[in-house]
Amino acid sequence: MTLIYIIVGCLLGVGIGFLIPTIPYSVSNYLAIAIVASLDSVFGGIASNIKKVFDIKVFISGFFVNSILAILLTYLGQKLNVDIYLAAIIVFVGRMFNNLGIIRRYYLEKIDIKSDNKTTKD
Repeated sequence: MTLIYIIVGCLLGVGIGFLIPTIPYSVSNYLAIAIVASLDSVFGGIASNIKKVFDIKVFISGFFVNSILAILLTYLGQKLNVDIYLAAIIVFVGRMFNNLGIIRRYYLEKIDIKSDNKTTKD
């Protein structure tokens, strides 16, 4: 079922890419911060799935709330002529690296266990 969602999301992304091939400069900051916030949520969802504490409601709400908050911070920063979105980027990217570290360690442990099993069988 998850694979179907991924395929549908990719197809929607490609379709939108054909309809709107270039992003206007006036919204590029908003889109960039929304993508970073969304990626943070995706990596957080993968990390929580590894930890066996994944909750779809928390993931979906975090996905949209983080993106909307980041966009609102960017809007507020532009109105105040202060780059507030940089703070959001620093926080989201920091969390992405933490979650990526969890994911990396999980798969490295799986590889080590698999290689240990192969050496004990020989």
